[in-house]
Amino acid sequence: MEYTINKLGHLAGISTRTLRYYDEIGILKPARVNSSGYRIYGPKEVDCLQQILFYRELGVSLDQIKNIVTDPAFDGAKALREHREKLLEKRQQLDLLIANVDKTIAHTEGRITMSNEEKFEGFKQKMIEDNEKKYGQEIRQKYGTETVEKANAKVKNMTQEQYDEVTALTEQLTETLAEAFKTGNPAGEQAQNAADLHKRWLTYYWDHYSKEAHAGLAQMYVDDERFKAYYDKEQPGTAEFLRDAILIYTGMKR
Repeated sequence: MEYTINKLGHLAGISTRTLRYYDEIGILKPARVNSSGYRIYGPKEVDCLQQILFYRELGVSLDQIKNIVTDPAFDGAKALREHREKLLEKRQQLDLLIANVDKTIAHTEGRITMSNEEKFEGFKQKMIEDNEKKYGQEIRQKYGTETVEKANAKVKNMTQEQYDEVTALTEQLTETLAEAFKTGNPAGEQAQNAADLHKRWLTYYWDHYSKEAHAGLAQMYVDDERFKAYYDKEQPGTAEFLRDAILIYTGMKR
């Protein structure tokens, strides 16, 4: 069955403007354009749009999705199985947060007593699970399972005060690094301040700190495309700049 852009938009629950944008950036081209100038989409394009919307639901950027779905080796059936696994993980996280909300309601109504630590269990567990999904394999290979488990336990045992502190510290680090990057000097005062903030941030998660591990992590920010994309999302080159600043800070500049 074929669809015009209006019918496909209605079928998928998205705007025709979105479909036109997908066409413009090359992520979803119509099967053909008819003699009247209308975009026409066939079964292949419908399946591709479904994949795109699955990836969007999982928070994948359009650039990444384009690379995935336009790859000649793209396997639609395999991708669907992966979508299912990720959606189940997402459901598990949501169930955990819902359970936390239910406990909080019961606490508010006086039916149970809930500690301050329990109020944030869902958020901290979600943080751990998100990190495991994204980076678990790499950090376990690099630092060992025992080290990672100790870090996870440290997160679970965070007090509300510590949680607030690390959240504020993360924002401060992001702002300081952005300003330091503008100077172009990883040895400068602002950059070294960013490296010091990064060290302080790590101490909330690591069981113990070492300059060698700090420098190794900084290098991984550059070597691993996911870390690199995170730091480079606003200003390309930020991951390398932070790496250089940390190498100088730790005395391990190449």
